[in-house]
Amino acid sequence: MIPRYSRPDMVAIWSPETKFRIWFEIEAHACDALAELGVIPKESAKVIWEKGGPATFDIDRIDEIERETKHDVIAFLTHLAEIVGPDARFVHQGMTSSDVLDTCFNVQLVRAADLLIADMEKLLAALKRRAFEHKDTVTIGRSHGIHAEPVTFGMKMAQAYAEFDRCKKRLEMAREEIATCAISGAVGTFANIDPRVEEHVAAKLGLGVEPVSTQVIPRDRHAMFFATLGVVASSIERLATEVRHLQRTEVLEAEEFFSKGQKGSSAMPHKRNPVLTENLTGLARMVRSYALPAMENVALWHERDISHSSVERMIGPDATVTLDFALARLTNVMENLVVYPERMMGNMDRLGGLVHSQRILLALTQAGCSREDSYRLVQRNAMKVWDSYQTTGEAKVDFLTELLADEEVRKYLSEEQVRERFDLGYHTKNVDTIFNRVFKDA
Repeated sequence: MIPRYSRPDMVAIWSPETKFRIWFEIEAHACDALAELGVIPKESAKVIWEKGGPATFDIDRIDEIERETKHDVIAFLTHLAEIVGPDARFVHQGMTSSDVLDTCFNVQLVRAADLLIADMEKLLAALKRRAFEHKDTVTIGRSHGIHAEPVTFGMKMAQAYAEFDRCKKRLEMAREEIATCAISGAVGTFANIDPRVEEHVAAKLGLGVEPVSTQVIPRDRHAMFFATLGVVASSIERLATEVRHLQRTEVLEAEEFFSKGQKGSSAMPHKRNPVLTENLTGLARMVRSYALPAMENVALWHERDISHSSVERMIGPDATVTLDFALARLTNVMENLVVYPERMMGNMDRLGGLVHSQRILLALTQAGCSREDSYRLVQRNAMKVWDSYQTTGEAKVDFLTELLADEEVRKYLSEEQVRERFDLGYHTKNVDTIFNRVFKDA
């Protein structure tokens, strides 16, 4: 995580101050439950809150202790004892370090998920607005990068909306799955702590209890969480790539907003580059890369080893902070995307009507021509248009004209029947149906 690609609310979740505050709350809530069970004095539990609650934990002091102990949780507990005094001896009764570390990590991931879901809602709102704005803006659909048949730009936005709506649902499920607490002792048996302590701490932190833990919460939960972040990142890249292609000089059907004073190149003053979406492509690669180490963390030794720890200290902050930034940046891109409907129509018209080839093919088959012959007739006329396009970048041969002059075609289709197949509205007649499907619950 670097400041360039970070936003303060998400960064704060992973700050040492936040971490140590959560650690304290886990320990203090556990003491409350232990006091209710008669394991420790109620007055001691009260003192722990009174002295530790308002305290500002000294990070430098904790680091100093850890340099000697080589153990972060012990360093924190030692510093807490310096603040609380003798009653601190009741802190961490029957618990192991992972009870604190894992429960804290999951609290942080839940909070991170909440921010990501809020980010997603803002992105969805932007996509919905642009979808309806351009619901009827006709543009060319492309397969393999080649002109196929007409769509609308609003449909492109609706497709992105539907994809990110699925991403939001996946994030919500990942949040639910990671929202567990384990206060179960050294190997998950509750040998030295009552399960009711875990239930109390979980309730206070807004978590569920881990049904069966080892020394740690099982890492399949975390693998699913980070895999979900990777899928979201891939969806970000897909939409970013679409924008990048649409901004290419030869296409230029849409482009990122270019602000006053912005510079595109240190060498070429004319440049207006899709730098934001290029940046998003790179950030998506990083977020995806964190899914693999999370999956490799699943196979720990027996009841636990520590191989997962160093991984999670990096991927927890890095993945969530980067994705938070990426979602906000993508929202900004889509809110301010400049769309060129005239250019869309101009690009489509450059191929001399070839986008209607399937309609002619179907009309010929319905008129009694075999599919093989129909395909041959349409293709030979289409290739004339293609050949004229390749030399100038704009078709000099008109597809409709060629079809009307083709005697074999005219054996099956009248001039009127051919002409009526060149209707753009035919291709977009079901846009309302599609929008009703996508936005029925939005």
